[in-house]
Amino acid sequence: MHVLVNIDVPDLAAAEAFYTRAFDLRVSRRFGNAGVELLGGNAPVYLLEKPAGSTGAGIMPRDYARHWTPLHCDVVVDDLDAALARALDAGATAEGDVREYAWGRIVQLADPFGHGWCLLQFLGRGYDEIAT
Repeated sequence: MHVLVNIDVPDLAAAEAFYTRAFDLRVSRRFGNAGVELLGGNAPVYLLEKPAGSTGAGIMPRDYARHWTPLHCDVVVDDLDAALARALDAGATAEGDVREYAWGRIVQLADPFGHGWCLLQFLGRGYDEIAT
């Protein structure tokens, strides 16, 4: 299986600026004025410009206010504090404090387009600390 991450955004230039700064991704390919491929993680990220109010899959119109979905992406980092500072500087919003668990540290973020993200820093044996 090969996973691709597709992110709908209302402003491609602003999204490219945010994701390259916040997560240290780099532009690989452009798809006209409607999309860009970002590399640097273990799955390519595709930013797709879609206007607010347009309909994608299903019947719900796109809304770029902060929204919740049970599916979100985690970005695993070596230094959570540095990654959080970089993401905030790029325009992310922290949604709560950094929390620490047996497996590591986590903080929840929202990007400027309403999408939720988590930054994770594994400690010790990571999830093996709690695996049964």
